[in-house]
Amino acid sequence: MSTLSTTPTPAVPSAPEASARAGIRGWLALVVLMLPVLLVSIDNTVLSFALPAISKALEPTGTGMLWIIDAYPLVLAGLLVSMGSLGDRVGRRKLLLVGAIGFAAVSVAAAFAPTTELLIAARASLGFFGAMLMPSTLSLLRSIFTDRDQRRLAIAIWASGFAAGSALGPLVGGILIEHFWWGSVFLLAVPVLIPLVVLTPLLIRESRDPNPGPIDPVSIVLSLAAMAPVVYGIKSLASEGLSVVGVLAILIGVTAGILFVRRQLSRPVPMLDMRLFRRASFSGAVLINLLSVVSLVGFLFFVSQHLQLVIGLSPIESGLVLLPGLGTMIVAGLVIVPIARRVRPSIVIPVGLLISAAGYGLVALLGAAAPASVLLIAFVLLGLGIGAAETVSNELILSSAPADKAGAASAVSETAYELGAVLGTAILGTILTASYRAAVVIPEGVTPAQAHAARETLGGATTVAEQLPAGIGAQLIESARHSFDSGVVLTAGIGAVLMVAAAVLAAVSLRKVRG
Repeated sequence: MSTLSTTPTPAVPSAPEASARAGIRGWLALVVLMLPVLLVSIDNTVLSFALPAISKALEPTGTGMLWIIDAYPLVLAGLLVSMGSLGDRVGRRKLLLVGAIGFAAVSVAAAFAPTTELLIAARASLGFFGAMLMPSTLSLLRSIFTDRDQRRLAIAIWASGFAAGSALGPLVGGILIEHFWWGSVFLLAVPVLIPLVVLTPLLIRESRDPNPGPIDPVSIVLSLAAMAPVVYGIKSLASEGLSVVGVLAILIGVTAGILFVRRQLSRPVPMLDMRLFRRASFSGAVLINLLSVVSLVGFLFFVSQHLQLVIGLSPIESGLVLLPGLGTMIVAGLVIVPIARRVRPSIVIPVGLLISAAGYGLVALLGAAAPASVLLIAFVLLGLGIGAAETVSNELILSSAPADKAGAASAVSETAYELGAVLGTAILGTILTASYRAAVVIPEGVTPAQAHAARETLGGATTVAEQLPAGIGAQLIESARHSFDSGVVLTAGIGAVLMVAAAVLAAVSLRKVRG
């Protein structure tokens, strides 16, 4: 489909015409824009390695530890749309530089935080500046690569940064925590972002909406009030079960979301143009991204536990089992680019998602009998399908939106990523946990406190089993592993259904979109 355009303002260097192709400067700019992508994706996994050391050093309460983890994604998810729209107005390059400098400075503060409260505040601030980084990188790609074939390849490389960062996260985290103190995981941001701050002004031209509306503080507040409570509510329901707090948080978020949509539709120049969602290619691609990330994160949630607690692999060995799948995701995102030139998205994306469904189906069929080699193959299939589908869907999100609204469109794509990550753990993780709790059998001779810990998680049952006499401990761990794997079968089946649903959605919503 064709890309809509607007008349550029003389104050900002105009974007090249749609037929112009980026040269070496454009590809060097892409390398620079990959730095924050790698950083954010590494940060998603590296913090988990520092939590035991943080717990010993700062002695946070259980609630404090939860907020150390959640403060960043809550603020990040809540501000992505606002920051994407702000970048359209004040300049995407400017916002990227402000975000990079702020993120690096706060990372140093987090690394040396002396108390739990200051670390939580630093994590929230990282979410604030992180929300400036991600929409800016994707929307700047939209202005740099106006040729659609080049843009597809650039987005494929951009998306591969997430997979590469996810693969590097466990390895980087293990090395840093083994040789340095917990704060080193935050200092990682400094050497990554310094080249970004130095090279961005040299390689990337400023771009913005030539006709921006006024900044709308009410919409910013409503956006934050819509996203953050929903994310918090989902996490609360996942960890604590049905509760007044979790349900109330979601209701507040939904109410704020309705008010946000109504306000955008009533304003002459909205912060987020809701008419974008009337385009089947845009709304369909966003939902495809959401469901894909749900399935990917949900798979990683249970397969990492299965590899370590059921099969008995070390964390590094488990990471090596998953590495081929992450590599496949990167390769698939690149290989699909020339194919997408000739084949319609309504064919390419559903085929990719059905391949991912086959990966889930493999786990659902074999369940407890699945050795590490089968899980490796299953994740390769999942990565193959999702890597291909997300490259095409991300490009559709950008090409469906007018060039002057690239920041807002990119923010919607990023929000889908963040929500998908939360929902993947919350929905599939909750189903797995509920199935485990219902099936696990606690043998006689176990104290109430031990029984409670064993029913919570497979990891808890493993710890309790080590404290019990050999015979009783063996009974408990056998029941726990069997219960966990029965939950894996159910969860994998649901994951397969989600992938099939996403494939059907893609076939229907993208049927009129040309390749």
